[in-house]
Amino acid sequence: MQWWINTISREHVEIGRDGGFTQAGHGKTAPLRRLQRDDGVIFYSPRTALNGGEPLQQFTAAGIVTDDEPYQVEMTPDFHPYRRRLRFLPVTAVSARSLVAELHLVTDVTHWGYPFRRGLFTIDDHDADVILTALGAPT
Repeated sequence: MQWWINTISREHVEIGRDGGFTQAGHGKTAPLRRLQRDDGVIFYSPRTALNGGEPLQQFTAAGIVTDDEPYQVEMTPDFHPYRRRLRFLPVTAVSARSLVAELHLVTDVTHWGYPFRRGLFTIDDHDADVILTALGAPT
């Protein structure tokens, strides 16, 4: 099992949670192909909404991948994003800033948000444990 961070707005996290899925890279398939069944995904939301949202900087959700391959949906005639199915865990959002001193992925606390610009990326077990504990995820 590998743990991943997916950087997306809280609004999009909520849409995914309601539908039991996640997207990455604005619906691209390549990032999602790296996920395996039973991998964990922790969501970091820099803003409340993609365009014009308020700054948030929170870990907002976590889930477990439940399928084997990305699947495609039609949202509009011109937008057919890929998704992965997730079983979301019962968690409570937590400030990311409050955890940066404990996270291996943050190498410069002054610019702690920089690693999250990568979108979908893996984290080590230590960082997953720190974040999941703060979220109150079931063990």
